[in-house]
Amino acid sequence: MRVLLIEDDEALQAGLSEALAAQTYAVDVFARGELGLAALEAVAYDALILDLGLPDLDGLQVLRRLRARGHGLPVLLLTARSDWQDRVRGLDLGADDYLVKPFVLPELLARLRALCRRHAAAQHALIQLGRLSLDTAQQVASLGAEPLALTPKEWALLLDLCLSSPKIVPKRKLAQGLSQWDRDVSANALESHISRLRGKLVNAGLQLDTVRGVGYRLVARE
Repeated sequence: MRVLLIEDDEALQAGLSEALAAQTYAVDVFARGELGLAALEAVAYDALILDLGLPDLDGLQVLRRLRARGHGLPVLLLTARSDWQDRVRGLDLGADDYLVKPFVLPELLARLRALCRRHAAAQHALIQLGRLSLDTAQQVASLGAEPLALTPKEWALLLDLCLSSPKIVPKRKLAQGLSQWDRDVSANALESHISRLRGKLVNAGLQLDTVRGVGYRLVARE
């Protein structure tokens, strides 16, 4: 995934770039709003991390312009401002979430993952695979006409697997999707969740494969 970071604080630029790269994101960094807007016209980004206090354009101006141009990518605002009204204006202008400085990197990464999941799900409001249907707007699953009861963790795993089907989803990516509940998800814990999910999909016309040493793959049975 490719992320655009518009932030003028050099130390924060470096820290965020390193943390994002460690999570396998490709990152482009700009210190000025005008340069960031120009990059948005040239590159298809998956998400934007936007500081409100920029030296040329205010972050809210950047946000207003990108939404006016039809860019629908998820936006995470960063602000050192204590004024709640700026945060409200940002959300009203189309930001998806915000963080107040100072913040901890694990929280930023978790919020970014959540934004990207919601955005991906919104592009696929109804997902159908085999007899399985996922209504991402309502976050409900069904097998044919019967509702399928899932825990929040099972829903997150199943959504990741369905959105990537028939490709393999790496264990690391699935574990990251569960980090909002458990910061460190062990391989055994992940396998336990997958095992329970596999049991619920017995009559779904699907096959949840373990690709040893790599990850998991959900495919429709022929």
